[in-house]
Amino acid sequence: MNCLLCGSEQHEVFSRVESFDFPLTYYQCENCGLIFQSPAEAQATDPQFYAETYRQIYQSSPEPTQKDLWVQEHRALALVRVLQTVKIEPPQRALDIGASTGILLETFQRAFDSEVVGVEPGDAYRTHAERRGIPMFSSVEDLTAVNPPRFDLISLIHVLEHLPDPVGFLAMLRADLLKESGVLLLEVPNFYAHDSYELAHLACYTPHTLQQVLRKTGFHVFFFQRHGFPRSTLLNLYLTAIAQPLPLDAPSWAVKRDRLVGLKRNLGLFYRRAIQKFFPHKAWLPLPEGKKD
Repeated sequence: MNCLLCGSEQHEVFSRVESFDFPLTYYQCENCGLIFQSPAEAQATDPQFYAETYRQIYQSSPEPTQKDLWVQEHRALALVRVLQTVKIEPPQRALDIGASTGILLETFQRAFDSEVVGVEPGDAYRTHAERRGIPMFSSVEDLTAVNPPRFDLISLIHVLEHLPDPVGFLAMLRADLLKESGVLLLEVPNFYAHDSYELAHLACYTPHTLQQVLRKTGFHVFFFQRHGFPRSTLLNLYLTAIAQPLPLDAPSWAVKRDRLVGLKRNLGLFYRRAIQKFFPHKAWLPLPEGKKD
């Protein structure tokens, strides 16, 4: 078993947990510090998992729920505000991988007048996006098979933690799909605030390891944010990064070890419990009426 970030075979058990009644083992790489599941052991690496099972397990329904749609809409608005704040060139072509119902792509269309394309393995969610008129593919392999023009913006929002080969996947995007002048938009759960241990989460990213995987795959991170939107104003549940490809002749990057991960995780979750206890109405923002399911 190799680390998903640095490839080292040296690891130790970090935590044993359960998620949706499935036992999970998370390991810590002794070389770089990444927390990860073994893809060979993980239920989520089954090819049919995302097409048929993922949403049913997580939401008790294969169809989009009202809560899910509300969160997607408000997350999309927040991400567009970030892109506007950093003043990127409005993307003519945008690709969202793990596009779900296509709400983020619709928001790109409205904000930037972008031509949009989505990749979504979930059958019901992909159909939902197609009904919105968004061109969709069930896999990146299906997309690359049609040899599309390169994209100015590629987004992976709560996708990277699901990938069994994040380094290879990001390298492929840089080599085959993203323009040299394009930007990559990423968001993942923050291991120091989010529960993170989930059946489908093959890796748990910290601020350090997220930036390391981007640097290792040839990207320069020019924006990085810890935040809780749209679910919290006080808890930094998520990590958002915007990066650009480095020149092809840029020196190779030696991954640097993440230090004191266990201690930082414990302190972060202690802070979360304290915030939830003393500021319950700010720790978690209420969902509007009718969006509870």
